[in-house]
Amino acid sequence: MTTTVEPLTPRTRRGAELVLLLLAVAIVLVAWITTDLNRNGTVPANIVPVAGGFVVLALAVHLVLRWKAAYADPVLLPITTVLNGLGLVMIHRLDLARGKLGADGDAYRQIVWTTLAVALAVAVLFLLRDHRLLRRYTFVTMAAGFVLLLLPLVPGVGRSINGSQIWITIGPLNFQPGEFAKIALAVFFAGYLVQTRDVLSLAGKKVLGFTFPRGRDLGPILVAWVLALLILVFQKDLGSALLFFGLFVAMLYVATERVSWIAIGLLLFAAAVAFALSAFTHFQKRVDLWLDPFSQDNLERSNQLANGLWGMASGGLTGTGLGAGRPYLTSFAESDFIFPALGEELGLFGAVAIIVLYLVFCERGIRTALGVRDGFGKLLAIGLAFSVAFQLFIVIGGVTRVIPLTGLTTPFMSLGGSSLLANWVIMALLLRISDQARRPIPEIPVGVAVDDPSPAEATQVVKLP
Repeated sequence: MTTTVEPLTPRTRRGAELVLLLLAVAIVLVAWITTDLNRNGTVPANIVPVAGGFVVLALAVHLVLRWKAAYADPVLLPITTVLNGLGLVMIHRLDLARGKLGADGDAYRQIVWTTLAVALAVAVLFLLRDHRLLRRYTFVTMAAGFVLLLLPLVPGVGRSINGSQIWITIGPLNFQPGEFAKIALAVFFAGYLVQTRDVLSLAGKKVLGFTFPRGRDLGPILVAWVLALLILVFQKDLGSALLFFGLFVAMLYVATERVSWIAIGLLLFAAAVAFALSAFTHFQKRVDLWLDPFSQDNLERSNQLANGLWGMASGGLTGTGLGAGRPYLTSFAESDFIFPALGEELGLFGAVAIIVLYLVFCERGIRTALGVRDGFGKLLAIGLAFSVAFQLFIVIGGVTRVIPLTGLTTPFMSLGGSSLLANWVIMALLLRISDQARRPIPEIPVGVAVDDPSPAEATQVVKLP
């Protein structure tokens, strides 16, 4: 009697994704209705088109995944949906407080940007059939990243907002190209490091207990990193400079598996902070606000941080309820300070739940990196997941007085088209890489070479002597 053992085929988990996606949409719609009930005592008149549009957008990405990336991670899309939706709810809540209705409101513009972001993510899934194709454009993406970083400095195109020269004007819209520069440079770092990680790990000289790679191996990526930082510092975008710095050190550590790079990175970071304190007046002011936001002088200069802290404190454990707090008293509550606004009305429990969602998102990105079979995919997935995690730390650390404020946006939630578009692209890239990581390896008959194209020879079996 013979027993035939069928190969174990992993499930796609698209059904589980659909259930989580419907739950995410339900959470967003309940939050939208609750906001209007607490604020006006009525169900919002636009709930049907908002609900219909949100369901269509979410299901569109789900159906594309069933078609083009059946084995993609089933958790990333639902988390992105609920985070994006809660950001829309808070922006809508602030519109209600400020009397902005319909097409005049920020929520309407954010819904338009969300639609464009979903369309862009779908385009990435359609056009990029295999993430390894990006490795062919290692140096092209480096050049594209520098072009994007330099665009705000072009006369007539760039625009300075709140002291930072990081915006460009496209018709009636303001766009921040640096959001896409971080993706381009992450692709460049991954492509270059996967080619040179062996020599970066082994070859080099030891100085003061640290082993440094040869200049010709580390030079190109080090020059690219330093130039990117100098451009960002010149634009007075210290938050993005810190993000690029952390991204570079993290990917270099993962590529080489050498703890010495973390120590070197911390030393360079300390030196950069000391330089910024002595060279940039606006950074000195932010440090003063961080050290004592409640002093009379600092309150007269800027009460943004103090109002955000007071708002979160007034929310307590369970929050004031969506629509029942006063987050509109804080400047830029719809962008830089959207997390304190949500913390005030959802309370500590709600704020922690949001942080957990981000942590799960980043954990799924790291799991994707561990599961994918090629080095380029591992480094790219790690870089993209870390960029979201580190940006979240910078933002939440700033609004909770862990570190000085830097002006970065909260991924998926803050008002702004460029940030939303870039983060949806990051999510789409992680989905594409996770599809490759979870997809079963095709079986190869015994004795047949992997690159053998002959169908006739593919059935041959080699007889052992």
